Amino acid sequence: MQSKIDQYTAEIKAFTAAKADELEAFRIKYLGTKGLIKDLFEEFKTVGPEEKRTFGKVLNQFKQFAEARYEEIKDSLKSEIENPKSEIDLTLPGDGFEIGSRHPLSLVRNEIIDIFKRLGFVVAEGPEIEDDWHNFSALNFPEEHPARDMQDTFFIRKGDQEKGDIALRTHTSSVQVRMMEQGKPPFRAIMPGRVYRNEAISARAHCFFHQVEGLYVDENVSFSDLKQTLYHFVQELYGEGTQVRFRPSYFPFTEPSAEMDISCTICKGAGCNMCKYSGWVEILGCGMVDPNVLENCGIDSKKYTGFAFGMGMERIANLKYVIRDLRLFSENDTKFLKQFQSEII
Repeated sequence: MQSKIDQYTAEIKAFTAAKADELEAFRIKYLGTKGLIKDLFEEFKTVGPEEKRTFGKVLNQFKQFAEARYEEIKDSLKSEIENPKSEIDLTLPGDGFEIGSRHPLSLVRNEIIDIFKRLGFVVAEGPEIEDDWHNFSALNFPEEHPARDMQDTFFIRKGDQEKGDIALRTHTSSVQVRMMEQGKPPFRAIMPGRVYRNEAISARAHCFFHQVEGLYVDENVSFSDLKQTLYHFVQELYGEGTQVRFRPSYFPFTEPSAEMDISCTICKGAGCNMCKYSGWVEILGCGMVDPNVLENCGIDSKKYTGFAFGMGMERIANLKYVIRDLRLFSENDTKFLKQFQSEII
């Protein structure tokens, strides 16, 4: 035991530390609960009675020596322990800021607004939570219409005879109703915004999406005005030469009504999965505002006429940027979003 004490004493005398972690290693080696001094005290238990007084004094002196040496070195490193040096080189240049990009739906929205602004349309907005009147009744939806059913609509309140039904809006047509109720013709506006429908989520559908609807009400507005407006819009958005066709359709709030198709921008009309191999893709519905809707909003249908249209921004973006899965728009995948950095406008 004496030889070990002499050896450890020499090591401790020769020990120096330049860093706090070196001093900590010293403490653990000699003074820790599993350190060398602890081992010496365990070994001391085996010493004979006649030698315990002698070795006990030596062992206690050695322990005091090790503790004193530890405190001595600790005092010399006190400034470093209390104020450790930063491993960061403050003279290096800072991290640069990564430039973000606009979401593809924002790009499409801005472009659509810009096109219609040049035609004299203003932007109108309204609430996303709507009552039955503005979302359905004023737009000539009969009470038994399937769009009022729970399978198509997210109702917040339903079946209350006194307060009425409240739902997340299923289209931005409700903004048209509010505009016509609160003002007087002429109206020329587009209504971009988010809408909600209870649909299964897939590559072609989602429970929420974005619409842009348009309304033009004035004296002597005709279907020819509607066709020319939308034809100009398509040429501006997708380029000159894009073919357009109108197909008869039905909507409760327009009469006559039509679906508008354009030649598929992905396959150039040859046929692909996006256009279901027809060469055509439907992009919007449109028609002349039904006289009942005008009368519901306090507008004389014998004096004024108008047209309305509505399109999904996701469908427009799909065709413009060749995006085959609309779920990508809401997944916040940076790999997808970074593709549009060069499209910042």
